[in-house]
Amino acid sequence: MREFDLLNNYPVIKKRYVSKNSRTIKNRIVASYRGKKFYDGKREDGYGGFKYDSRWKAVAKKIFDVYRLKDNAKILQIGCDKGFLLQDIKEIFPKAKVRGIEVSDYAIQSADKKIKKFIKKGLFYDLPFKKNEFDFVIAIGPVYSLNLANAIKCLKEIKRVGKDKSFITLGSYESERDFRLFRYWTLLGSTILKKREWIEVLKHTKYNGDYKFNTAKSLSLVQK
Repeated sequence: MREFDLLNNYPVIKKRYVSKNSRTIKNRIVASYRGKKFYDGKREDGYGGFKYDSRWKAVAKKIFDVYRLKDNAKILQIGCDKGFLLQDIKEIFPKAKVRGIEVSDYAIQSADKKIKKFIKKGLFYDLPFKKNEFDFVIAIGPVYSLNLANAIKCLKEIKRVGKDKSFITLGSYESERDFRLFRYWTLLGSTILKKREWIEVLKHTKYNGDYKFNTAKSLSLVQK
C-alpha cells in the first residue's frame, strides 16, 4: 500500500474558484441521477460536457509502464463513465482485455460502440467478477462517492477481484478550511475523511494497492 499519483500527467485546471453558492443542493440532486444533465449539461450540475479528447492516453501508457503489465493484461475500471480511459487503453494496447463497471445508463449508452460491449451496469461494491480475475483495477472517484459502509465493501471487492495491483482516489482534507472548500466543489462526494482516517480504513480492509488523495490543494480549489 502506497500513496502514489498515477494521474500526474493528466491535464489539470490551474484554479477552480468555489464558494458556498457554487453548487447547491439542487445541483447535487441533478448530479445524483448521473444522467445527461450531469455529464453534458451545465458545469454546476456536473462535467459541463464530457467529451472524448484522447487525454487519457498518457495515463493508459503509464498504467502499463508503472505496473509492468503485459500487452494482454486484464484491466477493470470501477466507475468508468463513458469508457474514455478503457477506449484509450484498447487503442494503444489492442490485446488488453478491458472491463468497466458503471451505474449510469446514460454514460454506458454514450460510450463508443467499440467499448460499450465491455461495460456492465452494476454496483461499485458488489462486482460481478471472479476472485483474482484482473491484473489491474482502477477506481477514480467511486470509492468516496459511497457512504462509509459501502466504501469499505468496495475496497474489499477491489482486493478480491484483483491481483494486488490497483489505484484509487480518495476525497480527503487536513483542515476545516480544506474540508469546506472540498464540500463546496464536490457533487457526489459522500465519504470525505482526513488522511489518517483513510489510512485506517485502508488497513481495515487490507487494501494493498496504490492510492491518491483528492484534496482542495490537489484540485486547485480557491475561495471566491
